[in-house]
Amino acid sequence: MRVLIVSDIHGNLQALEAVLAAAGAFDALWNLGDTVGYGGNPNEVIDLIRPLATVNVRGNHDRVCCGLTSSQGFNPIAAMAADWTHRTLTPENLEWVRSMPQGPVRASSRAMCAHGSPLHEDHYIISMRDAWSPLQRMSTEITFFGHTHVQGAFSQQAPEWQEIRPLFNSQDDSEEFSIDVPVGSRHLINPGSVGQPRDGDWRAAFALYDNAVERVTFHRIPYDVAGAQQAIRSARLPDRLASRLSTGR
Repeated sequence: MRVLIVSDIHGNLQALEAVLAAAGAFDALWNLGDTVGYGGNPNEVIDLIRPLATVNVRGNHDRVCCGLTSSQGFNPIAAMAADWTHRTLTPENLEWVRSMPQGPVRASSRAMCAHGSPLHEDHYIISMRDAWSPLQRMSTEITFFGHTHVQGAFSQQAPEWQEIRPLFNSQDDSEEFSIDVPVGSRHLINPGSVGQPRDGDWRAAFALYDNAVERVTFHRIPYDVAGAQQAIRSARLPDRLASRLSTGR
């Protein structure tokens, strides 16, 4: 089975379209949350991802954008974007966001999907220190997670522990980086953010999981950043949400 793993689309239609075009044929799509928030095309993103995703988990921006929780913990820019998204979503799409399950969600015999962590949907896994407890306590050998907008993995195969950041040569073309996830090893894997990367690479991020050979391939691809920025500015959202897309910060 070839699975497309996406996370943190954040209403960026142009990035999502580029990811789907670059991914090619896949058997399943697992969406790790924060489908909306920040970007200027939330309805179009949902209309595109909804019929394709076989697994969805909610993110913290999804919760706030659909009114399940308040924006009290958000910074002013994120809160403004969430309020605009809530007012902009169609009733059908608003209900779809509200119905997304809290992670973790079992996706296969080896893997589950979460937004922040398999232990708590809002926890950030940034370092090996953050990853240590989830790696020991998660109920499957692999958890795919998002939330940090940083592509990479944390792995444990006795007696080795490893933090993995994909090695790419440039930010001009499409690139990929693969890791093996053999049976008996444990992995926390972040495909990176489709719509708002924060690892210094502006390109859209995603991953493909091939369970026939137990391999995960990280991808970065260029997309129409100017189009995504125009959608944000046309919605009169804060310009910081547009400008940051150019730098991946």
